[in-house]
Amino acid sequence: MNDPICSSPPDEGAIPPEPAVDAAAEAQIVAMVHRFYDLCLADDLLGPMFRAEIPELEPHMAIVADFWSHALLGTQRYQRGTPYSHHTHLRVEEAHFDRWMAFFSQAVGEVLPPDLADKAMKRAAHMTISFRMGLLPLPEPGART
Repeated sequence: MNDPICSSPPDEGAIPPEPAVDAAAEAQIVAMVHRFYDLCLADDLLGPMFRAEIPELEPHMAIVADFWSHALLGTQRYQRGTPYSHHTHLRVEEAHFDRWMAFFSQAVGEVLPPDLADKAMKRAAHMTISFRMGLLPLPEPGART
């Protein structure tokens, strides 16, 4: 008998159990990440930065796929902190964010089903706002934006 009064409380620091893996969704996320990197690497603005910053592409894309699996499916493989902390050294401008978001939107739209695509775009929009606030210089006081 499972008596709730006598049972132990849950371990607050425990990592929650991994959700049941949806193999099709996982494969779609991997395909989306590959499509996104294909677009970025072929681009004249993002390509040079990506090639300079990512010496080993396949392991990097696996980490990014783990992040999106975590964000979209709740898996626990991504254990590397916030993505922002891994990008603070980059010298980026507004155009980089615009291009990143355009390519991400294209890859998501081409590969993910509508429910995952919507969730991915909402997360990416939130991340873009946070990254812009942290990585772009503040406008001069009184400057028009």
